[in-house]
Parts: sequence; C-alpha cells; structure tokens
Amino acid sequence: MKALILTLDASGYPYCWMSWRDAVRHQVTNRVSRQLGGFAFTFKGGLCRKTGAQSLVTITSIMALRGNNPLAWRNISIPLTNIALFRRDSYMCAYCGKKGEKGLYLTKDHIIPLSRGGKDDWNNCTTACSRCNNRKNDKTPDEAGMQLLFVPYTPSLHEGLLLENRLILADQMEMLQSMLPKHSRLNNLPA
Repeated sequence: MKALILTLDASGYPYCWMSWRDAVRHQVTNRVSRQLGGFAFTFKGGLCRKTGAQSLVTITSIMALRGNNPLAWRNISIPLTNIALFRRDSYMCAYCGKKGEKGLYLTKDHIIPLSRGGKDDWNNCTTACSRCNNRKNDKTPDEAGMQLLFVPYTPSLHEGLLLENRLILADQMEMLQSMLPKHSRLNNLPA
C-alpha cells in the first residue's frame, strides 16, 4: 500500500501524513479518536493462541488522533523542494507562462539571485523554464527586462500537505482543498 493516511488532531485539524504502519500502530494502541474518509484498508495480524482466530485491523484514509495537534502553536515551515515549488506554480514558468510539458525543462529561479544576497525561500523562488532562467541569468527581473506573471508566496500548512504527497486519495484531497486560502493556486488541482 503506497497511500498515506491524513492525520488530524482531536479537533479535526489536519497536520501531517502518516504511513499505514504508523496508523495501524495508533489504532491498536487506542490512540485513534475517530476514523473518517471513504477508503478503508484492512490488515491481517497474527493468530490468537486461545481461539486460533486471526486478528484484523481496519484503518481509514483519514484518522483523528487523541490529544492536541503537536504543530498547532508552532510556526510551520513547508520544505522548499523543486517538485513542491513546481506544483505550487502549477508547472508554469513565471516569466513566459509556458506549462512544463514535453521538451520544456523547468527550473527553480531565485528572483533575487543568491549571488546578489537573495534567499533560498518560498518568497524568493519561482518556477522558470530553462530558457527564461538562462536569459535572466544572475540579474533581477527588472535588470533582465522580464516581468513576473504571478507573485510567489509561502504555502500554508494545508497547501504544504498537498505539495508533499503525490498520491492523495479523493476524500483526502476534498478535505484539504476545503481548507486552502482563497489565493492558493492549488485550488484547481484535480480531486
């Protein structure tokens, strides 16, 4: 099973993905307060010595754990990876608007180049095709005579969950998309 389980705190707030192994462990140790989601997975365990019956554990695609969200009061930072950046920008070059398809190689561009004091963070990085990135070189967009088609931004926690998992089940996608900020470019991902 490759699908990950969307993990909620007791209040129903999504905060991370967990493996099915971790979900089974939480289920058998009674740490799950409720199971949600439209997909159920049943796993077979060992045999009972007394009865000979095989143990079964069923988990769902969305599970709420007992207790508070350990991340609720922390400043969450979503890891900046190329694939997450490309997904945030809908696989579109921020300078020419071309979509990353066959023959179009996408790169991470630092709006203010690192060599000029720019940072490697969400607000200074955008998706660029290799042609535009080479044209821009180590200049700012103004110096290169190029204009950004959209403004980069730091994804919210829910956007980060969508960006880091490539195999999202329909019920998980529906829940996370319902919590996205209105400005998110991820609102148009297929459910």
